Amino acid sequence: MARVLLFGPLRDLAGWREKTVEASSLSGLRAALQAQDPLLGEALSGPGVQAAVDKAIVRGEAPLTALTEVAFLPPMSGG
Repeated sequence: MARVLLFGPLRDLAGWREKTVEASSLSGLRAALQAQDPLLGEALSGPGVQAAVDKAIVRGEAPLTALTEVAFLPPMSGG
């Protein structure tokens, strides 16, 4: 089980901020979230959404354990 955190509009869309989800990889976690909530799954695969595994931004795949924290961050804007 990984501890999943959502921020900003992702949190608003899902209706929750923190949840534990059974998954052994980042792609498996995304698939599990997609199965639970297709709109959230679509949003998580959108442009600019980043995943942080144990507070480090990850691009691509990452293994997960019961102690892993995964945060999904919405696209950032700046100026």
